[in-house]
Amino acid sequence: MFKDITAKGAIATLRLFPTPVELMTMQPHEVITGWKSIMKRQPGLKKALLLLQVAKKSIGTRQALDAYKFHLEQLLEEYDLAVTQLERVELQVTDALNKIPFAKKLLTIKGISEISLAGILGEAGDLSGFSHGNSLLRHAGLHLTEASSGKWKGQIVISNRGRSRLRRFLYLATMSLVMNNPEFQALHSHNVKVKKMKKMKSIMKLIGKLARIFVGIARRNESYCPDKIQPFSPLAA
Repeated sequence: MFKDITAKGAIATLRLFPTPVELMTMQPHEVITGWKSIMKRQPGLKKALLLLQVAKKSIGTRQALDAYKFHLEQLLEEYDLAVTQLERVELQVTDALNKIPFAKKLLTIKGISEISLAGILGEAGDLSGFSHGNSLLRHAGLHLTEASSGKWKGQIVISNRGRSRLRRFLYLATMSLVMNNPEFQALHSHNVKVKKMKKMKSIMKLIGKLARIFVGIARRNESYCPDKIQPFSPLAA
């Protein structure tokens, strides 16, 4: 019915029509009128017809409906509280980032959100204090080390001995860049299709790229330059 349960249309429908019983005797225009009462931009006739059709086919219980409605009201109140708290947190994050000199330059990178940047800075601290991007990777436990003991030598692996939440934020930020940033999309495609890397290996390589970009911008207080991170393409002879 709704692709996202947290979408405005889905939440409005739960508030107006908590059970299929309310919809059994309604007409499409009545559903649309209900949506209009609490939404500026509401679903149209097609969605209303689909909602009524789904309600008629519902096999949910019809017993103790008042109890179910009351419980749903409580859940919606908890949801409203969570949304309000999240909005307050986001305002605090924005205010904190405005006080960091290089934060605005980092946010010009397409795909980097305030929340992801705040997570990285919250775990790593002042990025300008790192001598190199590799230092940030070491702080996160993303540097390479040899898995060995006194008697044998193993493979080269990621150490995972740093801050686990910093690793998580760097990974999520890189995934966002691969999905939304043209430069990182090109790098990832080049790694996978030209260099024949596995996708996860390419992602880990791009995390290192992101760490070096972040530390470089923070240390030199320079703007993000997309042209500097394009994949190398040898000139044709």
